[in-house]
Amino acid sequence: MSSSTIATLSIAGQQIVICGGIFLFITGVIGGPLMLITLLSLRTFRENSCAFYLIIMSIVNILNLFIALLTFIMTTGFGINWLNMSRSFCKFRPFYLQFGNIMSFTCICLATIDQFFATCSNQRWHQWNRIKIAKRLILGAILFCLLHGIPFLLYYDLNISSTTGNSICGFTNVIFQTYFNVFHFPVLITSLPVFIILLFGFLAYRNLQHISHRAIPLVRRELDKQ
Repeated sequence: MSSSTIATLSIAGQQIVICGGIFLFITGVIGGPLMLITLLSLRTFRENSCAFYLIIMSIVNILNLFIALLTFIMTTGFGINWLNMSRSFCKFRPFYLQFGNIMSFTCICLATIDQFFATCSNQRWHQWNRIKIAKRLILGAILFCLLHGIPFLLYYDLNISSTTGNSICGFTNVIFQTYFNVFHFPVLITSLPVFIILLFGFLAYRNLQHISHRAIPLVRRELDKQ
């Protein structure tokens, strides 16, 4: 592949990142607050456990837009890498990324599980739909993310490149880098949330099918009485 072709593909990739990233950023900045306003405007939503999970997820995702997406656009699209300019930001961004990703996926997983409990025919499962339990679960998730993020603060730092002599933000511990590549990214924030969402989404759908099947004979009886 010629150098001119590589340069053309590189420029095209940058333009895709800039245009697509800015579009996602603008729609997220507009849509996120609108969703929050909708969920917080009615008391019914504020006292609903599933809506509470979605409220927390919306707040986290709005922060993700500025800390994750905006910096990605600046780095990949415009070549302005704030991570390599500040040691504090080099540590903070990875710490928040793991916090934001885990919290966002945890909220959507809890919302899916919440709907499974809500559709269960056994009433004892409905106690898990209480807002008090939802707040405790979110608090536990926040504490877990904060503790889980400590290694990101410790083992992310500016490293001096042996070839260019410039500062590059990256891992400083090989064991932690292995954990990140083997478990954190492919399992904790990718395959595990997808598995939970698909599993409990299917179980909730099956519960709804059972409810509808039980309701049909009752409707027929009422029609027969008429």
